[in-house]
Amino acid sequence: MSALPYDDIGPARVIELYSARERLRAVVVIDNTALGPAIGGVRVSPRVTTDEVWRLARTMTLKNSLAGLPHGGAKAGIIADPATVDRERCFRVFARMIRELVDYIPGPDMGCDETAMAWVHDETGRAVGLPEEIGGLPLDRLGATGFGLAASAEVAAPVAGIELTGARVAIQGYGSVGKAAARFLAAKGAMVVAVSDSRGGVHDPDGIDLNTLLTVKEESGSVVNYGKGRRITAEELFGVPCDILIPAATPDVIHEGNAGAVTARLILQGANIPVTVGAEELLHRRGVLAVPDFIANAGGVIMAAMEYAGRSEQEAFTSIGERIRRNTRLILEKAAAEAILPRAAAMALARDRVERAMAYRDF
Repeated sequence: MSALPYDDIGPARVIELYSARERLRAVVVIDNTALGPAIGGVRVSPRVTTDEVWRLARTMTLKNSLAGLPHGGAKAGIIADPATVDRERCFRVFARMIRELVDYIPGPDMGCDETAMAWVHDETGRAVGLPEEIGGLPLDRLGATGFGLAASAEVAAPVAGIELTGARVAIQGYGSVGKAAARFLAAKGAMVVAVSDSRGGVHDPDGIDLNTLLTVKEESGSVVNYGKGRRITAEELFGVPCDILIPAATPDVIHEGNAGAVTARLILQGANIPVTVGAEELLHRRGVLAVPDFIANAGGVIMAAMEYAGRSEQEAFTSIGERIRRNTRLILEKAAAEAILPRAAAMALARDRVERAMAYRDF
């Protein structure tokens, strides 16, 4: 606990949870609630750590602030393997452990989905990303985060000297976010040339047929069985010739050790914290434009907040497009004007809103 970098905005609470009967461990970090009750996903992984959950919670604070949402930031991590655990039992026990954390609103993240959120909501009365049958806007099925990435690309691509029509896209992590990003970018004329998942990847410079890829992924469990192009490792994907690179899986996959291999001129951060600070600095010096995670991938939490406020699917998509295009433009203009990294520009704007809200509150 003491190793976490506490600062002038948080984290407000770091809670370690344990069920002796179930042998279930979890961590919840509520970073800041000055703007309102904190929204943040529940990540399920045997390797998730308190430090990772804190970093993700801070990202949610910044993301919700810049998106103009009436919510603070939080995150939870369940330390378990989602492939082997009794999922319903796991989420129901976790939900009971957080029942009294009323300033935390859980949402879906890696290792869980709207069904898991339905179980959490049944136990606590609060969750977002619910199935539509119980009034939710299912973020993964609707592709909210991928839609927002495509909206960010509309603004960022010209700044990076890229024509979106015909742009070559590589996607690391072909899960719910990656698949949606591919679909929405293809609708804008971009061409997906490489994808990867936990078992490897495929590269076809002539373009990947997304309908065929989706069928292969669903039937075989991996994109490596696509059958065309060249099989590559997950690590090789970062160096394939492309214009736009989207890391959409786990943290810190682009780092100082592999940033030099990146050929893309634009990185849209589809996952949370997928690029290390050192790698962003190296890429910036090479002229590679990296749109920060809490700008580019805010579509999911914007839709979650709209669901929480009782808004419709159409209202949510309209809000995602407007807010992400505006914020992408805002931070890129600020970064250019002040000769700073886009992340620095975005953090300054996000923290300013949080600090101004804190001035009205007595914590």
